[in-house]
Amino acid sequence: MANTKSAIKRIRSNERKRRRNRIVVSRTRTAVTAARGAISDGDLAAAREAARVAVKQLDKAAEKGVIHKNAAARRKSRLMKHLNELAKETAA
Repeated sequence: MANTKSAIKRIRSNERKRRRNRIVVSRTRTAVTAARGAISDGDLAAAREAARVAVKQLDKAAEKGVIHKNAAARRKSRLMKHLNELAKETAA
């Protein structure tokens, strides 16, 4: 257990930040999962909308420092890669 006032305060602030970060991470994962599901279903319009929402959530998470900006960029890149493959299949 913490002994100093500053350590006790740090425990409180870390817990607040942990809760906030969990919410952001959960929303991001949900959005990315929904986008992947829409892409695998093959509905291009729904997949585009879901990907747009997922990219927005990833950008917000990176902006808040919950995930690293390069991790967000990597996830967005992979998501868009799958979306573009679906668009090619649909167009062909």
